[in-house]
Amino acid sequence: MPQKEICPKGYQQVPASAQQDTSVHLRSASGKTAFDFSFEVVRQNLFRVTFSSAERQIPPYPNVTKPQTDLKNVKVSAKDEGSSKTIDVGDVTAKVEWETTPVVSLSWTGSDTPLHRDLPLRSYVADGPGVAHYSVHDRNAIHVGLGEKAAPMDLTGRAFQLSATDCFGYDVYKTDPLYKHIPLLIKATPEGCVALFSTTHGRGSWSVGAEIDGLWGHFKIYRQDYGGLEQYMIVGKTIKDVVRSYAELVGFPLLVPRWAYGYISGGYKYTMLEDADKALIEFAEKLKGHGIPCSAHQMSSGYSIAAVEPKVRNVFSWNYSRFPNPEEWVAKMHEHGIRLITNIKPFVLASHPDFQRLIDARGLFVDPETNKPGYMRLWSAGGATGGDGCHIDFTSEAAFKWWFDGVKRLKKVGIDGMWNDNNEYTLPSDDWTLALDDAMVNKEAKKTVENNVGQWGRALHTELMGKSSHDALLDMEPQVRPFVLTRSATPGTMRYSASTWSGDNVTSWENMKGANALSLNAGMSLLQCEGHDIGGFEGPQPSPELLLRWIQLGCMSARFAINCFKTSPDNNAVGEVIEPFMYPEITPLVRDTIKRRYEMLPYIYSLGLESHKDASPVQRWIGWGYETDPEVWNNKTLKEGEEQFWLGDTILVGGVYHAGVTSAKVYLPRKTGDAFDYGYVNMNAPYNYLASGQWVEIESQWRESIPLLAKIGGAIPIGKNVHTRVPGDETAASQGVKEIDDYRGLEIFPPRGSSHGVVFKNTWYEDDGISQQPKTAVYTVHYSSTEEKVLVHFERDQTAGFVPAWKQLEIILHNGDNRRVVTSSGQEIIHKGTDSRGRGVYIIQA
Repeated sequence: MPQKEICPKGYQQVPASAQQDTSVHLRSASGKTAFDFSFEVVRQNLFRVTFSSAERQIPPYPNVTKPQTDLKNVKVSAKDEGSSKTIDVGDVTAKVEWETTPVVSLSWTGSDTPLHRDLPLRSYVADGPGVAHYSVHDRNAIHVGLGEKAAPMDLTGRAFQLSATDCFGYDVYKTDPLYKHIPLLIKATPEGCVALFSTTHGRGSWSVGAEIDGLWGHFKIYRQDYGGLEQYMIVGKTIKDVVRSYAELVGFPLLVPRWAYGYISGGYKYTMLEDADKALIEFAEKLKGHGIPCSAHQMSSGYSIAAVEPKVRNVFSWNYSRFPNPEEWVAKMHEHGIRLITNIKPFVLASHPDFQRLIDARGLFVDPETNKPGYMRLWSAGGATGGDGCHIDFTSEAAFKWWFDGVKRLKKVGIDGMWNDNNEYTLPSDDWTLALDDAMVNKEAKKTVENNVGQWGRALHTELMGKSSHDALLDMEPQVRPFVLTRSATPGTMRYSASTWSGDNVTSWENMKGANALSLNAGMSLLQCEGHDIGGFEGPQPSPELLLRWIQLGCMSARFAINCFKTSPDNNAVGEVIEPFMYPEITPLVRDTIKRRYEMLPYIYSLGLESHKDASPVQRWIGWGYETDPEVWNNKTLKEGEEQFWLGDTILVGGVYHAGVTSAKVYLPRKTGDAFDYGYVNMNAPYNYLASGQWVEIESQWRESIPLLAKIGGAIPIGKNVHTRVPGDETAASQGVKEIDDYRGLEIFPPRGSSHGVVFKNTWYEDDGISQQPKTAVYTVHYSSTEEKVLVHFERDQTAGFVPAWKQLEIILHNGDNRRVVTSSGQEIIHKGTDSRGRGVYIIQA
């Protein structure tokens, strides 16, 4: 791209701000073009910056609506000093200087060290039809976010495209861009964190200290291809604080149905077979025969490939040769308790039955060179089989409604959720025009912003596709949580899509390892129910060792799915598939690992509810909650985020990432200051206790487990190790689930000896797992220990109205802990004995 930078200078206040005002408005007329700059305090730790001109308007369809200013009960003071203004708001000091260019600095009040500072003399510039924002780069900080970027987790010193693409078979360490378009960058240090978040759906880039100039020193650059800048700056003491404030701005993660945290099967091969319906029923029967629980199946797009030439996919259509009776087939899958998530793609080939209808309704992009629909080559079927066609323009009222109606038709057949796939919108031209006639489009913006893909942004359609799918499901079942799985995403997309994954990865030990870093950045970008295609989507079949290791790791992640399309020289249209029972020698081990996943669903699901409530990710960086431990900031391995992570705040998950390796090094983060740190306990043999603040070598035979350690003082609520139905979930697939969720245990991890008067508190949440507006029960266990006993107090708050099927709680001690469990509240407690894992079990009656 040509570089055409203009750096406006000579700014003046317009109008002159009042002494106590919490905003700064500036205008520069140093050249032929007038530029406007504004800085506003929106919340105690949230600030809004704009930089625009008549030719570069702020985003016409921003991914977040500007929030109302709210500074109630916040101490605010402002001071003007010539060409600068200092605003103290709560414990944050914001300073704007404009002697040459606007320079924003943010710091803790009383501190001389800024958390953020724009680059003097080159802060906000115009570059061609877009803009760029330069800021000072702190080489000692870590940088996270951007939704989904190549490993490692720390983005410092690298450059990234802010775009999305269909990167089939990507390199987890090198490929850029990947599938998501989330312009959120968080700078994190032990002293505090600052996030920079742009509201555009248009393309751009982030250079996170990757560019160095002898004159300008070390800097970061956010570049935006089109339009003016609307950017939010978020300040927090920790990453957790910033992520929560970001959620308050863009929306908290959606409620995810409980079943979506179970095993989700998939595989392109099944729907490409001529007897696809029978093949999938047979697969469900095999799962049942092997005792492997399964909650849902990702139904690949072969069901929509035409039965006659041209044999290409037609979204929302059925191939009645492969599925002679879709309603009957869906009902049979539901009898197995398996829900169906159906693949839908936002484009139509010229052979689609509704192609001309969409042209006539202005539902497709228009190429101004021909004044005809914007044709492009599209993936159609099998291994890279293509055809000419067009993408759906979701700013068209007719197209949005066409998609909405198509989703409803699938739902009427009995399909449970939508799989929004191939929705990166890799359109070939910025000049293609949009309909812009949907009621959601800002009518005033239409008057001032040029109508083309570049200005409005490709990713806008990813978001609106999510909305149309979501709204159609909700329209059909207003009381049930809509489930939309999306491959691409914007910040706004996640207001409509409950889950996502990292796309078409490759089978390799390296890919399994690097994917952890993707999950951590995804979680800090509010992509919470996120995971990977276990075993690899593309590439060779995994070895038994790699498959089991990947399943062990995947069962400790937010989303657990096995889905693939292994291109095959024998039949590239169908390909190969990964099945959990494909290697008989490890099938019992795979089954036991997946059953442990189901056993832990109360814990994992509670973390999902917690994410919906306060935005904390299910999977967390090792430094999350341990910001005072210098090792998490200074150790390269920990900053890379590839080898270990937290699942919630109790389980520390490690991994083994090489064939034939039987142990792993794991760091045990420590608390400092007044908080006493009791360390960790190995959840596997030899079940030893370990002090925090050290690196340890954990023995991990591949046929047994990856490294799993529990934080002393933590707790894990558990249920049955099979697929269960929660009372209140009356949906069709749940009626096929035989087991009721009527057991609850709590694995606790008191210190080996006395807790010295410290009482540990753990809370978890439960609801019916399906309601759009559920009643949520809260359960809390307090416990402490002496050398002889463990003192437990259990509280249940069901005042919201949800009453579970389980009526008693089993307290489960760690292997080898032979102390008595007693209660402090007079609750009846019974010693049940020792379970098959060598753990003492006590029953507390409700």
